[in-house]
Amino acid sequence: MNEHVLIIDDEAGIRSTLSGILEDEGYRAASAATAGEGLAMLTRRSFDLVMLDVWLPDRDGLDLLRELRETGSDIPVIVISGHGNIDSAVKSIRLGAQDFLEKPLSLSRVILTVANALERLRLSRELQQLAEKIERSEPLIGTSPPMVRLKEDLKVAAESDSRILIVGENGTGKELVARQVHRLSKRAQAPFVDVNCAAIPEELIESELFGHVKGAFTGATADRPGRFEQAHGGTLFLDEIADMSMKTQAKVLRVLQEQRFERVGGTTATQVDVRVLAATNKDLEEEIRQGRFREDLYFRLAVIPLRVPPLRERSDDIALLVDYFIDQFAHEIGRRAKVVEPAAMQRLRAYAWPGNVRELRNVVERMMIMVRGDTIRASDLPPTLHEETTRAHQAIWQQDFASLKEARATFEKRYIERLLSELDGNVSRTAQALGLERSNLYRKLRAYEIEVPRRLAKERE
Repeated sequence: MNEHVLIIDDEAGIRSTLSGILEDEGYRAASAATAGEGLAMLTRRSFDLVMLDVWLPDRDGLDLLRELRETGSDIPVIVISGHGNIDSAVKSIRLGAQDFLEKPLSLSRVILTVANALERLRLSRELQQLAEKIERSEPLIGTSPPMVRLKEDLKVAAESDSRILIVGENGTGKELVARQVHRLSKRAQAPFVDVNCAAIPEELIESELFGHVKGAFTGATADRPGRFEQAHGGTLFLDEIADMSMKTQAKVLRVLQEQRFERVGGTTATQVDVRVLAATNKDLEEEIRQGRFREDLYFRLAVIPLRVPPLRERSDDIALLVDYFIDQFAHEIGRRAKVVEPAAMQRLRAYAWPGNVRELRNVVERMMIMVRGDTIRASDLPPTLHEETTRAHQAIWQQDFASLKEARATFEKRYIERLLSELDGNVSRTAQALGLERSNLYRKLRAYEIEVPRRLAKERE
């Protein structure tokens, strides 16, 4: 343990005892006898926790706590009092204290209280780091026509405060779309709270969404706000919305209509200002026909529908995604970025990717870890990709074409893509191999919407 604790108490015996207890537990301890001395130490050094006595010779300890909170300090504070009473405890908690201890101090209670406060601090820091990582990450990668349309629609939708229903297969990046909507909205500085409706047991979903009061059910030992309250002023993302029961759907519908609700076991209505985004991988219209989803809730959620295309519909983005994931994993595992040989990239582009971007990410991660050299070759790819590529080539000749012109265009596009990949993205050499002028080849690339992979596009003229 490296956590540093500051003890502010005018009794030398208390300071000595607490310092000894904390150091025996592996913490670092420092102490001050007055509020002024403690405040000076807080401005000079970084501490993880403060243990603060209420009665100090130069000022009231709760006044010091109030000053810390008013100046923006979020350091955890445990208040100590030799004249403990309910009013003092309530006041200290309202001012932002983590906990309240009475003198004479109990050794076991001190150890437990300090450990709990520092554990909450650790979790808070991890959540902040995770949020910062998410904010720094590239939200949506792709320049293919389907992705360009999605980004344009998303930007327009984000400017409003309307509810959005995001549909798409598993692994396409629906949560990334929701986060991007939030980042581009006027609520960007407020909380973004996500709920995976499929991952929460039915008996707990209402408590998760609306919170509960103490004693509402077994295990409800304290009042707890729900996700709607946590998202007040910001955005609530309901992922896998189709997995909610009809009973919970009815309650969510009411909240959307009234922007208010009662906690489980409570009687007081809570008013909230929340923008709701929802997502699903199911056909909600079919779910409605089957009696598994409320039609009125569907219309409330689908004010603006956004569809996230599957990876097979935007194969032109695969090279960009592979580059991004290679760079990401190279940074994470401390290795040099690898290069994907043309034949391997061709197989990656030909594969149907039933698991979408998530599956592609997993394959790249495996290659970055398991491939020993600096080049990822076709033989390094999983067997399923080889089998799928063979089926894809066979499927070309089994395809029903509307005309000879369509069949010829399909074959020509595939042929150009294969040559371009085999020649490392060199447009000049590809044009020469095809017997075309470069300008003519460029026209075909634009007509067929063929993108030259960035990592392979190295002209050597």
